[in-house]
Amino acid sequence: MNMTDRINKFIQPGEIVRPHVTRVAFLLFSLITLIGIRPGPAWAGRDRPFTVLKGIPARYTSLDQAVDNCTDSVTATLDGSILYRGTRDSLITKGLTIEAETAGRHELVIRSGTRTIIREIISVDGILSILPPFLAILFALVFKQVVLALLAGIWLGSFFITGFQPLPSLLRIIDHYVIQTIAGSDEGIDHTSIIVFTLLLGGMAGITSRMGGMQGIVDRVARIATTPRRGQFAVWLMGVIIFFDDYTNTLIVGNSMRPLTDRLRISREKLSYIVDSTAAPITSLAVITSWIGFEISLINQSFVSLGVDRNPFTTFVSSLPYSFYPILAILFVLFIVVSGRDYGPMLGAERRARSTGKVSSDTALPLSNIDSESVAVGDGITCRWLNGIVPVAAVILVTFIGLVLTGRNALRSSNVIDTGILDAIKESNSFVALLWGSSAGCIAAGLLALSQKILSLTETVAAWINGIRSMLSAIIILVLAWCIGNICTELHTADYLVHNISAILSPHFLPVTVFLLAMGISFSTGTSWGTMSILTPIVIPLVYGTASLYGMPGGTFEPILLASIAAILSGAVFGDHCSPISDTTIMSSMASAADHIDHVRTQLPYALTVGLVSLVLGYLLTASGVHSAVSLLAGALALAGILRIAGRKITPAGR
Repeated sequence: MNMTDRINKFIQPGEIVRPHVTRVAFLLFSLITLIGIRPGPAWAGRDRPFTVLKGIPARYTSLDQAVDNCTDSVTATLDGSILYRGTRDSLITKGLTIEAETAGRHELVIRSGTRTIIREIISVDGILSILPPFLAILFALVFKQVVLALLAGIWLGSFFITGFQPLPSLLRIIDHYVIQTIAGSDEGIDHTSIIVFTLLLGGMAGITSRMGGMQGIVDRVARIATTPRRGQFAVWLMGVIIFFDDYTNTLIVGNSMRPLTDRLRISREKLSYIVDSTAAPITSLAVITSWIGFEISLINQSFVSLGVDRNPFTTFVSSLPYSFYPILAILFVLFIVVSGRDYGPMLGAERRARSTGKVSSDTALPLSNIDSESVAVGDGITCRWLNGIVPVAAVILVTFIGLVLTGRNALRSSNVIDTGILDAIKESNSFVALLWGSSAGCIAAGLLALSQKILSLTETVAAWINGIRSMLSAIIILVLAWCIGNICTELHTADYLVHNISAILSPHFLPVTVFLLAMGISFSTGTSWGTMSILTPIVIPLVYGTASLYGMPGGTFEPILLASIAAILSGAVFGDHCSPISDTTIMSSMASAADHIDHVRTQLPYALTVGLVSLVLGYLLTASGVHSAVSLLAGALALAGILRIAGRKITPAGR
């Protein structure tokens, strides 16, 4: 599959947009642009206006630059009304809060001695602040294109922020939001680190797969598979072992294990279900994966926008016990495999395969197998499992060492000498550690390929580049996700939601609401990353704002924050796992050579079961103050009970 095909598959998971739909979208965009054209000062190249919501106080974020050279006495006015009068230091300490009672353009004037600084303030109706993420969701639903949806949301937000200037708002997508997001600030340095980490991890996977390392792991595990039950367990185990990337997981496990499962009379529906149920769930949970950079960057961006000094990496790790859906989804597959029980359409598929040997139904139209250059083993190569284990182990080990070293350096710079490993990790620079880890993985993979003469230097470099290319679509989504996060910050979307929702929504039920919302968005759009990119910049500030409004202490606030972050991830994984338009769901059907509709039809009852248990025994119990470990135990027991009552064994021996 060439690079264009990869991008098209990622951008258009499951459906080709019809030409007339595209024309309608273009005409709609043109109409909005023409309506928005009006005379007004072009501000390209000048200081950007500061956007506030009508009637909702907002903290002015460019204060340090505005009063940088001011004398001790400062006066700030908005349209002639005094906002502040006092010393410069006191102003910086207390901050400047702006509240505009009417929508439109306002003038902020800061005077100090003979110096006068004028800033343009744009006040918009609060409802406009939620339209960019709403438009992104709507476009994702209608066009099934994540990139188009995110671009639409970014443009609309830029349109509001520029004071309804159509041309500047369009240009600012590139010259401000994309460029500034990648490299325009300290946060941009973190973003660049994540991009490089993701690319390096893809390069490592390219070399490892090309020299047969991943296939060697598959072959090693397959030795235990001598019965249908053991065969299913081997597929599940492989799905757990290849945890660092969901695409790689799906392609390798599905393609490699299919001949084995066919021989053992395991239906293609069951194979694709196990592959799909371990790909996104395990990748979202493991600490060293292609998802980790994306997840912690979204969390970090929210913390930065709030001015919260908190480690995003340790926050993410602390939230994992609340990731009920991916944890229970993996456990549920294991329960099904060990018990030999199935129910619903999957039961019929397994009975057909065992009794007749037909691994697919008579009406099935299996999707073609994926021949991916980034995971194909070279001709004549002996597959060795150590060649797959060593690079992954290098990434994990070096990343862990990096977390400890950067954390201890940070503590020593604060004159803290006696520290434990956990204290060091809490203060670590996770971005630097991840870069060290992914670099070590690439070096280890390259040295293994060259020292054993499995690949030539040219072939090793080519495999590394092919692996990097496979991450291009992920980088596109990543950058656009950061951009729409910045849009939500500049438009104070969370402030609007806090202002209107906090009074009627108990903070304890935020994780429940977030989980349901994320499930709906991810299932409808088929993308977990798009769901996380839309919700994370809104949910984290919403949690902080709601907690502040209710005056919640830290001990009560912490579980709600962690559960809300995990609820975004859990709901996003639900859609990525079972949505018929999800790229990984489609890839699971393709890698397993299963009929896509049969795969979705047999898998959906299982996914809905886990989703319902996660909601009731996970997030609802958490809202009642129950510890996450108790919720997980209750959820696991409930799933085992449901399987015991509703499930039926395929054979008397249960094999």
